[in-house]
Amino acid sequence: MNVFEVIRKRSSIRSFINKPVEEEKIRLVLEAGRLAPSAKNLQEWRFIVVKKWEVRQKLAYAANRQLFIGEAPIVIVACAVTNEYVMSCGQLCYPIDVAIALDHISLAAVELGLGTCWIGAFNESKVKEILKIPKEVRVVQLMPIGYPAYELVKEKDRLPFEKIVKIEKW
Repeated sequence: MNVFEVIRKRSSIRSFINKPVEEEKIRLVLEAGRLAPSAKNLQEWRFIVVKKWEVRQKLAYAANRQLFIGEAPIVIVACAVTNEYVMSCGQLCYPIDVAIALDHISLAAVELGLGTCWIGAFNESKVKEILKIPKEVRVVQLMPIGYPAYELVKEKDRLPFEKIVKIEKW
């Protein structure tokens, strides 16, 4: 697949088959995240790879009981070790940088036949407790990953190009 095919094919997967993800594929998707750009090259992201069934179930409950999270054979917990650096535009860089790294991961996953889902609805303090994450580290997203139980074939529901793209001014 080329990058445009991967982008078109990527969708949020909320059901996974009971098949382990090969170590090489896990490493490749994490390498895609490692290679992502970041503000001032701070590379604040850190990834916890959760494989144990019991721990994945606890994460699913910490994520507002989204049980499909525990169904995935892998949950990547994306964290940030941050000094709270604010870019000159006024935005914190760590949430943006972690999101860029996770986007690399999600697209690499599609290329490898895997599915992912972005999870922002979770209790950070519970996730930190489950995984023994230090208090100064931020948990930014959870990303279940595995072999999809289905393949979406419908067109993505997106606004038309003309509605989102402005040329020269608003």
